[in-house]
Amino acid sequence: MSEVESEPSHDARPQRAGRPRRSEQALLEAAAAVFVTSGVDAPVREIAAKAGVGVGTIYRHFPTRSELVVAVYRHQVEACADAGPRLLAESATPEAALRAWVALFVEFLVTKHGLPGALQGDSAGSDALHTYFVDRLVPVCASLLEAARGSAEGTPAIDAYTVLRGIGNLCIGATGDARYRAADLVQLLISGVLAPEAR
Repeated sequence: MSEVESEPSHDARPQRAGRPRRSEQALLEAAAAVFVTSGVDAPVREIAAKAGVGVGTIYRHFPTRSELVVAVYRHQVEACADAGPRLLAESATPEAALRAWVALFVEFLVTKHGLPGALQGDSAGSDALHTYFVDRLVPVCASLLEAARGSAEGTPAIDAYTVLRGIGNLCIGATGDARYRAADLVQLLISGVLAPEAR
């Protein structure tokens, strides 16, 4: 974090055996919220205040900023992945579930776009995060797409990876432009993906 002078090795990271996982989740949620409002370079004291803990608690869980950034990114990816099956079970229709999940995915992309870049030139770390992102979210998107398409004939067979890349490209324009409505454009994309092919 900005207050840390050097990055300790992963071997030096304190053991967290016996620590309640819930407390770490609360820290990650607080850090994610602070990153959205103040950026990934926000002071650790701001994250600690949001979480209602002391600064030392943050450092005990995440000795370096890069470890915190990676943990927040993974936490957000997991939340997005977990939402897929839940929405499919709770929504009125599979299409409604897909559209709700896509809206969550857009929010994730727009508000967390700076997280991988915060690794400061760690290409191996960024590549690993991208692989993790793809491995976790493409199958979720694929299952939602399959359910939403059902047995409709003539629906374009666009794969989930392509859909997610398309959504990502539409979200790029949202950076620094409050008038750009990425979420609306993405819903139009989903309409196209689900529409029968023009004859």
